[in-house]
Amino acid sequence: MKSTQPGLRDVFARPAYRRLWVARTVSQWGDVLNTIALALLIYDLTGSGLGVSGVVAAEILPVLLLAPFAGPLIDRWPRVRVMVASDLFRLVLASILAVWHDAPAGVYAIAFGMSVGAVFFNPAASSVLPTLVPKEELVAANSGIWTAAVLSQIALAPLAGLLVVQAGYGPAFAINAASYALSALVLRGLRVPAQPERLGRRHLLADAREGVRVLVQHRLLRALATGQLLAALSAGATSALLVVLAENHLGVTGSGYGLLIGAIGVGAALGPLALLQLIRRPRRPVFVFGPFALRGVVDLVLAAVTALPVAVGALVVYGIGTSTGAVTFNSMLQAETPEHVRGRVFASMDVLWQGGRLASLAIGGLLADRYGIQVVYYLGGILLLAAAAAGFTAGRPRDEDAASA
Repeated sequence: MKSTQPGLRDVFARPAYRRLWVARTVSQWGDVLNTIALALLIYDLTGSGLGVSGVVAAEILPVLLLAPFAGPLIDRWPRVRVMVASDLFRLVLASILAVWHDAPAGVYAIAFGMSVGAVFFNPAASSVLPTLVPKEELVAANSGIWTAAVLSQIALAPLAGLLVVQAGYGPAFAINAASYALSALVLRGLRVPAQPERLGRRHLLADAREGVRVLVQHRLLRALATGQLLAALSAGATSALLVVLAENHLGVTGSGYGLLIGAIGVGAALGPLALLQLIRRPRRPVFVFGPFALRGVVDLVLAAVTALPVAVGALVVYGIGTSTGAVTFNSMLQAETPEHVRGRVFASMDVLWQGGRLASLAIGGLLADRYGIQVVYYLGGILLLAAAAAGFTAGRPRDEDAASA
């Protein structure tokens, strides 16, 4: 075993990882443009915040409806082919949106369809990564992908808004379509070790139940799933209602709210780099579940303070906790999940995240209107602390896994 934690140089030395990283990063560029343009377009067409919320619902529903069936199929089919097919499917939809985006119903339908593609692509990509790098390099591999996504968001979100203003919606959606085409082209050349021979095929629901059974019976996976759900119940509301906190509690609007968002982005960009440079054995439970506690404390601070500088500093810490937690969480999940059920386990985690997020948005909005935004953040902090407690209660992974972390 290496004396130091593997870094980005180690994983980028692997051609297969570089190919996956390029595909996911290019696709992320298009996703940023699509997300910004879609929100602006729907608001332009409907003139209401409820209309924009409809896009969020159209993106969440496919996960809740289809992920239980997508997971077993991902475990049956060659995963690279699943990713390429998902990219091509979304390429067609994004191309349609580039030339036809005048009817809200059609836009919602395409947003729904593009989320269907993601239901298959994301668990397949998460399942492929552990076959491309050794277990001890998973943290570095996830850090590379996460950092590229965060930097893309920071750099391209303002440009996306400018592009829409200057050139209209069509070019933004066309660039998104081109990103799917390039991603599919790059992924076609990705070679991964053959998946283990499958047992006799059963009904999809039976296969789905096997994935859930693995998730429930495996002590550490069960803790990860519990943390995922509790974090979604917290972050769904606190993320969406940050603008309400800024105006009603901190007394800032416009540029002040932008400063809060920027603080999260700065922390999220710094987190994975600090993780690789400063922390040895980052897959230890303290670094997987500790970020939940860190974010929970930040939510409690945000509910208690009214000084903007303190809130900005707290949100930088929140961003660090979000990014380091995502990297270590995904790395442990990939390392602990048996290969033959990865698609089902990752799809189940998506269901927990999106389902919790949807419930959080609904409940958080009602609580904010009835009791005030501080209650939402106090409750969000308590849920994140509970997520951390669930993880620490589960204990450490098996001795041999802890030694390789």
